[in-house]
Amino acid sequence: MFVSYKWLQDYIDLTGVSAEELADKITKSGIEVEGVEVLNEGIKGVVVGHVLEREQHPNADKLSKCLVDLGEGDPVQIICGAKNVAKGQKVPVAKAGAVLPGNFKIKRSKLRGEESNGMICSLQELGIEGKLAPKEYSEGIFVFPADAEVGSDALALLNRDDQVLELSLTPNRSDCLSILGVAYEVAAILGREVKLPEIELQAAPEKASDYMTIVVDAKEDNPLYVAKVIKNVKIGPSPLWMQTRLMSAGIRPHNNVVDITNYILLEYGQPLHAFDYDRLGSKEILVRRAKDGEKFVTLDDTERTLTADHLVITNGTEPVALAGVMGGANSEVTSDTTTVLLESAYFNGATVRKASKDHGLRSEASARFEKGVDPNRVRVAGERAAYLMAKYAGGEVLEGTAEVDVMTIEPAVVSITLEKINRVLGTELSASDVEAIFERLQFPVTVEDETITVTAPTRRGDIKIEEDLIEEVARLYGYDLIPKTLPIGSTTPGKLTEYQKKRRVVRHYLEGAGLYQAVTYSLTSEEKAAQFALEKRNAVRLSMPMSEDRSVLRLSILPQLLEVLKYNNARQNDQLGVYETGAVFLANGTDELPVENEHLAGAITGLWHSHSWQGEKKAVDFYVIKGILEGLFDKLGLADQVEYVQTKVEDMHPGRTAEIRLNGEKIGFVGQVHPNIQKELDLKDTYVFELSLKDVLGAESAPLQYESIPRFPSITRDIALVANKETVSGTLKEIILSEGAPLLKEAHVFDLYEGDKMEEGKKSIAFSLKYVDPERTLTDEEVTKVHTRVLDALKEKAGAVLRG
Repeated sequence: MFVSYKWLQDYIDLTGVSAEELADKITKSGIEVEGVEVLNEGIKGVVVGHVLEREQHPNADKLSKCLVDLGEGDPVQIICGAKNVAKGQKVPVAKAGAVLPGNFKIKRSKLRGEESNGMICSLQELGIEGKLAPKEYSEGIFVFPADAEVGSDALALLNRDDQVLELSLTPNRSDCLSILGVAYEVAAILGREVKLPEIELQAAPEKASDYMTIVVDAKEDNPLYVAKVIKNVKIGPSPLWMQTRLMSAGIRPHNNVVDITNYILLEYGQPLHAFDYDRLGSKEILVRRAKDGEKFVTLDDTERTLTADHLVITNGTEPVALAGVMGGANSEVTSDTTTVLLESAYFNGATVRKASKDHGLRSEASARFEKGVDPNRVRVAGERAAYLMAKYAGGEVLEGTAEVDVMTIEPAVVSITLEKINRVLGTELSASDVEAIFERLQFPVTVEDETITVTAPTRRGDIKIEEDLIEEVARLYGYDLIPKTLPIGSTTPGKLTEYQKKRRVVRHYLEGAGLYQAVTYSLTSEEKAAQFALEKRNAVRLSMPMSEDRSVLRLSILPQLLEVLKYNNARQNDQLGVYETGAVFLANGTDELPVENEHLAGAITGLWHSHSWQGEKKAVDFYVIKGILEGLFDKLGLADQVEYVQTKVEDMHPGRTAEIRLNGEKIGFVGQVHPNIQKELDLKDTYVFELSLKDVLGAESAPLQYESIPRFPSITRDIALVANKETVSGTLKEIILSEGAPLLKEAHVFDLYEGDKMEEGKKSIAFSLKYVDPERTLTDEEVTKVHTRVLDALKEKAGAVLRG
């Protein structure tokens, strides 16, 4: 809701309270003010000018040379490119030295050889959005009414010397969807009085009931329908002050009659609709539910197909408006309209919402009916609109109304004890304090002993129960004045569990390694549910799935991560690494809830390093993702307890996949996705892993121990072993380390050869071995003795011999 500070001053005295201070007070009372917009911020030097002469620019077909009186000294020459500039107009002029929105400074210049001393402005150039400008001024310059004073402040005439408060209203505070509603709220905050708008209708010889009869078939949807008739209306522009107020509230001006209905919508929060009486084709208004399949053309020239769920206003036979949403093209007010039938009604919010949603026609009017309008403002809003039509459209308001009234809504009466208010809020308010708060809100209140009885006015339909009264007392007393107390009793400070701490370490590490966290659906399809699953079980199927693609609970996270890579790859983001920690769901019988196990999964594809200026590129491979996992296990203190064993997993590359074991127990796998799956997903080489995070984080890690840096030199020996092709390097490394202990500290593979110079069924694996004693310098004899023992064990246990 946009609230004009100057407009609000019409109904409440804001002396001594700036717009910023008011915004702060409203926010502290419970309604958030998102911001205060200063409409003329950064604009200066714009005045009303009078175009004395206009002639064609001698050197440009699309420019005009204008002589303009600025109300100070001699007239000045201004070159203007607008098509609608003409002699005799009063226009906004940015003088030389003026500043327009965007810090656009106006200087004296020459255009095609002719001097220009300023700029004649359009509304858009003064900061008003084009969609809010009147249609006749959506292009070209703006023209003031003829009575505008030359030399006066153009921004003030356009109401740009105003400030607009943007209120963020919760659904229960529909009372503040009007300037008057905000005035009541501000009056309660400041302790001041509300001044109601002026209504002085002159008596007319004819009666509205002689011109129109109202019949309501759907009384539950429309318990109150009031119609007034205004004759001899002259359609034209509305007053400039009204147009500018509408524009500052986000509504485009049209003509005086339509603008008045919109003005009352903002002023009272009561939607109105004006019909062209002569185009109705009947002297009867019938309000009923639509017929299934009934056709109706709305004001936007769109044909709507109605159903029995929609409420329509008809002329007795055909619809002329979709109740509470939009009028019909067959009865709209036009420039030829002379008699207006003015509708002011109370429509059921649920019925209006149904029609609004079905037809995609959410409007300012429908929003207010949906949230609830004040039934006691229906009549007075119509009277006020009729008064303004008489004043600004020259209309003659016929006496009385044509109406149907079966309204039974009564103000809510709620009682509460003073003890409960103080107990809930922790305050020590007296009965007179509470009574004063409700009087500021203009709620009738009585106090008897300790019981306070409040009658909530119908404009505050949100007041229904005791807790609503407590909230009103709290916010008007001041949330910042409510005492602060510490909880009584023993408390345990919140903290992360060890499991949660370790999970946070995992996330931080993986993000530091360059992977992005993903959050994917736990629901998947039957085909993908068991893909890559660490534990094979039946998938848990939803009894009412929203789609077959989201019909079962996942057994693995990887299928969803591969979809993430596919989605990004299709958008040219083909170098990506992602991970996710989340639950998988294992069936536990037909009558039991599934078991939820937390897993960790990751997937990477594309280039891992790319230095274009060096020409260096490194694609992701098995050792990149294995290295990430090794770093993770090292971070968790589990590096010595983890081993990798070659394995085969369905949908994984048969030669580039390893099982991950923790203390001899399988906890997951790592490797490359099978080329067929990569092709289906249109991915390059993609490497993945999935672990049982529960097992990883639940494992005990050895206490951290430090070793001194060796003071004595180490001895390195390289060996090339000939072994069977089936023999894995991990087996050989395990033999080397076990037989070489305690002097042998490190062993790693640095070469593999399977070329044509090796006999069939054999391969060559080269290891680098490092011997060291922290207490002394080793001799060659000591190293040779251990080294020989290692080679003998390799030959005996694995059939591996030194390459000749």
